[in-house]
Amino acid sequence: MLVKDFMTPDPVTITPDTSHQEAVRIMREQGFRRLPVVDKHGKLVGIVVEKDLLSTQPSPATSLSIWEIHSLLSKLKVREIMSHPVYTIGEECPIEDAARVMVERKIGCLPVMRGDKLVGIITETDIFKAFTRMLAGGEPGIRLTVRLHRHKGVLAELTKAIKDAGGRIVALATLNEPDGEHKRVAIKVIDSNMDALREAILKHADWELLDIRPGGACPEPELVG
Repeated sequence: MLVKDFMTPDPVTITPDTSHQEAVRIMREQGFRRLPVVDKHGKLVGIVVEKDLLSTQPSPATSLSIWEIHSLLSKLKVREIMSHPVYTIGEECPIEDAARVMVERKIGCLPVMRGDKLVGIITETDIFKAFTRMLAGGEPGIRLTVRLHRHKGVLAELTKAIKDAGGRIVALATLNEPDGEHKRVAIKVIDSNMDALREAILKHADWELLDIRPGGACPEPELVG
């Protein structure tokens, strides 16, 4: 899965001369929290995010009148508040590389490039959506987590055990443990039942069944406060 499979293509852009008020209007009307900034030639020169715009607004405790605030913000240009230079990523890069860059650089989005042309934007929300799809989040089935030794062919053995229990795997993800000897495998399975799957796993003395539950077993989130 590549960045181009999950990015928002042809993102809305603004220019360095766009006013603060216009940038705020675009974000509110379009439901965006980030806007790439391009020059008159279409070259990416920066990015402005919602917090940049909010941080430049006067405090509620200001002694300025609403008209004075309006006048000041109308003169403030994006070039004065945008972030630059900008970390970017290529559209053909794996999505996990985009996630890694965001984590390492502590940023919430990456403009996506095809050569020197801006072709999209990928955000932390897009990464969450990809993660959800990879693990078949919200889909029916049985979710199990198994701890295994990192032996060659162990995943093939595990998938065969699930197949022999009548199961069909719809999602699978692995996580290597820090000890360098074990991995955890999270699997979403359909066409089987928990008793059959549990029995199939427990037949292997060196496998540890960490968790098994119906998919969607967690309750829907509640609003509190």
